[in-house]
Amino acid sequence: MTDPRPSESGSKPGRKDELSAGAFAGLGIQFAVGIILFLYIGKWIDAKLGTSPAFLIGGVFLAAGGSLYKIYRRIAAEQKMDDEARAKKRQK
Repeated sequence: MTDPRPSESGSKPGRKDELSAGAFAGLGIQFAVGIILFLYIGKWIDAKLGTSPAFLIGGVFLAAGGSLYKIYRRIAAEQKMDDEARAKKRQK
């Protein structure tokens, strides 16, 4: 949640310079949708090729790995931006 009151420095209200949970609200849904999508694609490929659970399992692991990597990259980028904003704020 953001604070509607102005910050101590007199800037606009809100948490624009701090890491907020709102920026990551959709990552869990993206994670789940990616896994479900790759699960069904793997199941469809297995049905066409007759390779029972091979592509299903591979698809789930591929989606989970890709989603976790995407989450890591997003968090790292947000943290870097937050650190830079805090450094600028300290220099003032």
